[in-house]
Amino acid sequence: MHSRTLGRTGREVSVIGLGTWQLGADWGDVSESDALDVLGASVESGVTFFDTADVYGDGRSEQIIGRFRASNPDADITVATKMGRRLDQLPANYVRQNFIEWTDRSRRNLGVDTLDLVQLHCPPTPVFESDAVYDALDELVANGAIAAYGVSVEETAQALTAIARPNLATVQIILNAFRLKPLDEVLPRAQEAGVGIIARVPLASGLLSGKYTTATTFAENDHRSYNRNGEAFDQGETFSGVDFEQGVAAAQEFAEAVPDGVTVPQAALAWVVDQPGVSTVIPGARNVEQARANAAAGDVVLDEGLDSEVVRIYEKYFREAVHPRW
Repeated sequence: MHSRTLGRTGREVSVIGLGTWQLGADWGDVSESDALDVLGASVESGVTFFDTADVYGDGRSEQIIGRFRASNPDADITVATKMGRRLDQLPANYVRQNFIEWTDRSRRNLGVDTLDLVQLHCPPTPVFESDAVYDALDELVANGAIAAYGVSVEETAQALTAIARPNLATVQIILNAFRLKPLDEVLPRAQEAGVGIIARVPLASGLLSGKYTTATTFAENDHRSYNRNGEAFDQGETFSGVDFEQGVAAAQEFAEAVPDGVTVPQAALAWVVDQPGVSTVIPGARNVEQARANAAAGDVVLDEGLDSEVVRIYEKYFREAVHPRW
């Protein structure tokens, strides 16, 4: 497993990390035993970066990671969590006192004195422009509650605003073969500033697993059922905001372009890793087999032919709907 520096955190992390939303909620049921097995298999496969949030299962994901770390004190893991979704999404809620309360809760859940990395969890746009917000985050670093901070964003404009801040360490953004807009400005600007890029939803919520058909269904408590059209939260978090049927068709064409000896999801993950400026990619895994297969993508070498196919497929299925040229 290759490693890269995670922006201004200065930490070396594996290019394939692990997203742990599914260990908390919203992807159907995952038992605690299975969740701990996924964490263990990931670390055994070279993964050194976990991404979580205080609202994943109302803290369940953080708590499971905390128990795993306590049982594996020698594991060299960087854990990034997120805050800001415990209250209504109003700029007025993104204030110093709430930051203190949220980070204290995450520290208890994770069993640490200092959080490795805290990210604002896709807040409203005005939050990214607030001096008071960054002053409060700087104070948390100075006080030792957090080691570094970043942002998780829904829009490229939000990322660009945050990157301009001198102490911002990372930006987490949706990036996959069906979501190319961050390649235009966000990744180059982040590279220039020394800001790390954490690529989320790299398999487009499973579309790029190559296993779905238009007849595929999901459990009622899976966000791929109840949020398919953005009913519960931003549609971009579900299938990257692309139409499911179109996504299935596009995934079939992507699969046809994958070289021999590489699985479809491994190719999709390796393609994201290859994008200049990406620090780490955070696919989820619901079982040990998925965790190991995802980690193996960190050693995959792709030829340039797949990149040209990604662009062709994007232009065919998604450009007009999600990323028009002005």
